[in-house]
Order: sequence, then C-alpha cells, then structure tokens
Amino acid sequence: MQKKTSIKQWIALTAMGLGVFMGLLDVTVVNVALPTMAKDFDTTFTNLQWVLNAYTLVYAVTLLIASKLGDMFGRKKIFVASMFLFVIASAVNGMATNLLVLDIGRGVQAIGGSGMMSLSMALVASNFEGKQRGLALGILGSIMGISTASGPLIGGFLVENFGWSSIFYVNVPVGIIAVIMTIIYVKETPSYGKGQRIDLGGMVLSAGGIFAIIYGLIVKESHPHLDWTSFQIMGWLLLGVVLMIIFVIVEQHVKQPMVDLSMFKRAHFIGIILVAFVLGSAMYAYNAYLTALMQNYIGYSAVQTGLRQLVMSAWSLILGPVVGILGARYSKKWMIITSLFIGGAGFIWMAQAVGPAVSFKAIWPGMVLIGITNGMVNPLLNTTGMEGVIPSEMGMASGLLNVFRQLGTTVGVVGLGLVQDSKYEAYLSNHLGSVKMPAQALAGLKKALIDAGPFSGHGIAFSERLSRAPFAKAFQQVVVNAYDKGFSAVSLTAAGIVIVGGIGAVILLKNHVEGIDLTDKKN
Repeated sequence: MQKKTSIKQWIALTAMGLGVFMGLLDVTVVNVALPTMAKDFDTTFTNLQWVLNAYTLVYAVTLLIASKLGDMFGRKKIFVASMFLFVIASAVNGMATNLLVLDIGRGVQAIGGSGMMSLSMALVASNFEGKQRGLALGILGSIMGISTASGPLIGGFLVENFGWSSIFYVNVPVGIIAVIMTIIYVKETPSYGKGQRIDLGGMVLSAGGIFAIIYGLIVKESHPHLDWTSFQIMGWLLLGVVLMIIFVIVEQHVKQPMVDLSMFKRAHFIGIILVAFVLGSAMYAYNAYLTALMQNYIGYSAVQTGLRQLVMSAWSLILGPVVGILGARYSKKWMIITSLFIGGAGFIWMAQAVGPAVSFKAIWPGMVLIGITNGMVNPLLNTTGMEGVIPSEMGMASGLLNVFRQLGTTVGVVGLGLVQDSKYEAYLSNHLGSVKMPAQALAGLKKALIDAGPFSGHGIAFSERLSRAPFAKAFQQVVVNAYDKGFSAVSLTAAGIVIVGGIGAVILLKNHVEGIDLTDKKN
C-alpha cells in the first residue's frame, strides 16, 4: 500500500528544485550581463567568452564524476557539498575584480552546478514513491525547463537594477536556504560504493574525452570560418573520440567500472538519451538565436525580451505537474513523440513568420508551440529516464541524460550557428552587389559584416554614421534580409532535429506505463 506523501517530502523537493534552478540558470543568465561586464572590466566580448565557456566546459566534464560519487558515497552528501561549493563560488564571482578570478570562479561554480544537476533526479526518485514520484519528477522537469528559459528575464532585471555582480550574489542567500532545507528534509540514499575502489582511470578518460570534444566545438563556435579539418578543431575532436574509445575499452575490463555499459544495451535508454540530445540541440540551443532576434533585430531590451519569452517558458511551470500525473496513466512514449512533433510545427511557424517587419505578434504562436514541447518533454524525460534503472545506477543514469543534453546544446549552438552563417553570407554575396555604392566601400562593409556575423551585423548596418549614407536604406534592407534567411534556416534545421528525434523515439522508446523499477536486479 502506497504511503501518503508528507509535507517534509515536498519541502525536500523544493530544496532540490532550488539547487537545480540555480545551477541551470547560471548557464544562460550571464549572457545578458556581458555588455555591462565589458564596460566595467574595460575589455572586449572576445575576452569575456571564457566567462561563459569556463562554466560550459567544467559543467559538462564533471557531470558523470559527480553522478558516480553520489551513487557510491550517498547522493545527499555530494549534492549538499556541490551546493555549498556553488554558493562559495558565486560569492567569489560577485566580488571578482578581474577576469582571471571570474573565469576561475565560474569553473568552480560549474563543479557545484553539475553536482546539483546530476544528482537531483536520482534524489527525487529515491525520496518519493509510486504516482507521487512521477509528479515530483514532473515538477523537477518544470524547474529545469523554466530555469533555462528565464535567464534573459531574471538576468536582465538584476543587471539593469543592481549591476552584473547581482546575478552571482543572489545565489548566496537562496543557496544557504537550500542547503539548510536539504540537510534537514532530504533523505539520504545508501552508499553503494562501500568496499569498492573508485575507477580513477574511467573518471580521467571520460572527463578528458568530454572536455576535448566540447572544447573543439567551442573553438569552432568562436572561429566559424576555421575549417573543420584544421588542427585547432579536428585535433581536439579526434582526441576526444580516441579518449572515449579507450574509456569504453577500459570500462569493459574493470571489475567496478565508473559506467555500467550494459545500460547502453537497452534500446529504451538509448532512446531517452537521444531525446535528451535533441532537446539540447534544438530547444536549448535555439534560445540563443531567438534572444538575438528579439534583442538585436526587433529591438527589445533584455527585460522586454524575457517578458515576451514567458509565452514560451511559462509552459514549463504549467505543464510539469500535469504531465507528471498524466504520465502515470497514459503512454509516456507517445506523449514525448507527440510533443516533439508539436515543437517541429512551432519551429516551422517561426521560419515562416520571420521577415523584415517581424514583430512579437508574428512569432508568438510558434513560441507557444515550442514552449509546450519543452514543458512536456523535460518532465517526461526525467520520469522515463529512471524507469528500469536499478537504485545503485540512478545517479549515473541522471548524469548521462544531463551529459547528452549538455552535449546536444553545445553541438546545437555550433551547428545552428554554421547554418545561419552560411545562409547569411550567401545572401550578402548575392545581393550586396545590387546596392549602388563605391566598390571599395562595398568590399570593406561586406568584410565587416561577415567578420561580425549575423548577431552583430545589424549594429553595423544601422550605425549612426552609416545611416547617413545615400545608399543606407538599400544596404540595410540587404542586411536584414540576409539575417532573415539565416534565421529561417536555423528554425527549419531545429524543426528537422526534433522531427528526426520523434521518429527515433517511435523506434527506440518502450511503452513503460508502470512505475520505476526499484528492484536491485539487472533488467
């Protein structure tokens, strides 16, 4: 007979939700603070890239390590330690007087964020039972979805009113409250690593492989005109692949491996990590391009952009608990598949709606459809990802889902960026020649636009000096059209990703309607 859920369990969920919210919010919230940071540190956006990249890299690299340590020694212990580290690093970041301190602080902060994120799902699964587990995981999925999408709104409000340091300082009181609540109310899981040796080789190889792959993609993102075959990119990617191959070989011969590779023999689990990758590469990566459209081209401020994006992000808050309840009664497989196809329709709408006179009125229906997808898939991914996983491997299963979601986001940002750059540059090459202006000026401006890229091209075309030129209107029209072509291509690419992901889910996912299998037997 299922026990009644107590108020203490819901307080425990609140504590874990706060940790997840802070960890994921800090992936995106810094973006809107970069202009203010550049002014205060008297530096360029290029030099500020590592404020973002340090978090992305370290976060991805440490997800699996934190998951394994939690499985072995108690997830609550590692979760609390991670949260404490996150709070300390946030305080240091807020006080940073130079970029080196801030970059290092962001890396340390990412270690804490990865620990909170990787263990939250497994902790929720072990603190709730039966139908209430599905509801709790659904709520956690809502928090994941809305934390990522609300970065521009929260970050914009804090930066405009309290300065860039406030985006870090706000984590301190919230984190302290969450630590206290976790210590008091969250139930510890068994230490499955008693008497086991830590697989240091597996940890080093997995961390090195993930680092090399993501670093190679970051280099490509920062230097889009570098060829894939260049040593700076291909060298890192090949190193990552080689290290991951060695990792797989080593794990097959270790008595107590970091990752039980038999998890990848289950088609259902492969389907789940595929959906996680799709969610990152289409949904999360697309947010950067949507924010650029609304701020750089439509002209909204960070706060105005965030407020309008509520039509997309609010669905995570609304649908999470509902999906958790429905998932206990209906096929989660087909709910995920249907949601992905809804997202595909939303991206197609966005591709058709964008144009020279684009406004929020034209794009909000597409944003709603995309938001519904994110609001449904995230909670379902959490619940379905835990099905059939034995208790000792729940932390690792959660870590793998988050690694593939983060890897998908990085691949998506790079891939969508290359699509946009290609269409943008092709349109400029084919149409700038029709603008009546001196050939030397045309060549110089074309090079400046391509070097700046689609995000910054608008600022060049509509600069005060250029706007006074007799050819300004025709030139600006070409730049806007080039951006529109690129953004439409990005939207259609994202649509293709989620549709292919939906087809993959049809083939791989199983109809798990029953609850999570908590027996400690291999499936």
